[in-house]
Amino acid sequence: MTGPDLDSLRLLVLVDDLGSIGQAAGALGIAQPSASKRLSTLERQLGLSLVDRTRRGSALTPDGRVIAGWAHRVLTEVDGLRTGAEALRTQRGAQLRVAASMTLAEHFVPAWIGEVKRTGPDTYVGLEVVNSEQVADLVARGRVDLGFVESPGPWPGLATRRVAQDRLVVVVPAGHAWARRRRPLRAAELAATPLVVREPGSGTRETVEAALRRAGVGPVTPLLELGSASAVRNAVIAGAGPAVISDLDVVREVAGRRLVPVPVAGMELSRVLRAVWPAGRRLTGPAADLLTLAVKSGS
Repeated sequence: MTGPDLDSLRLLVLVDDLGSIGQAAGALGIAQPSASKRLSTLERQLGLSLVDRTRRGSALTPDGRVIAGWAHRVLTEVDGLRTGAEALRTQRGAQLRVAASMTLAEHFVPAWIGEVKRTGPDTYVGLEVVNSEQVADLVARGRVDLGFVESPGPWPGLATRRVAQDRLVVVVPAGHAWARRRRPLRAAELAATPLVVREPGSGTRETVEAALRRAGVGPVTPLLELGSASAVRNAVIAGAGPAVISDLDVVREVAGRRLVPVPVAGMELSRVLRAVWPAGRRLTGPAADLLTLAVKSGS
């Protein structure tokens, strides 16, 4: 089977983001008939129905939303590959090497890096997006100058500073029984329910596990383990099961009632997002500037 091309994956993601094939085609600078043909080819390649086409417009099917979430991650990795290849081609060593967990990389770090670039336009910044456990490993091995994690830690051998606050929420699709609950969930109910979760080592996964331990109940029961917040979000929308996810990742879906937040009694689901670097090392240059910006933004 011929694999999907990147342009088709990018088109699918844009249909999910913009809500129509026409707008997605316009964003890519192609005609709508060409976009429709490209999506039909992608459906044949994957053997799945990805788009509901009606007279009122087009929307992704549940399968389409899951594939779009995975496609978003693929495209992010490809963009990182291209950035790295450009650095090698021009023989520019990264003056600032950064690693960030996914929530931070999506919602916070780009703005901080942008400010560093505004004040030092010649600064080359390399960013790796991995889970919190992998960020800490890259920092400890000296592969990056500064890391950003969302796991509660502890982080032996690393210095840390608070840079932001985040809140996790339990979400279900509007048709789920929990969406009609009048009373909050109990921690024990959440622990006993199979959930769509991130992979081990993810900050979101570890935060949930820690919150359940503090509540005196068992660990998470995984239903699906997925490698990105967008994949988790889209799996929940598709009806796979409930999930606990950063509220930053579901703002649009909650506002549009595609997802419903479910209160949980007796659990603290807020978390501190932190910068990490080797203990005993004084940050200098662009790394120090980035840390200062990050800390200031969270104060």
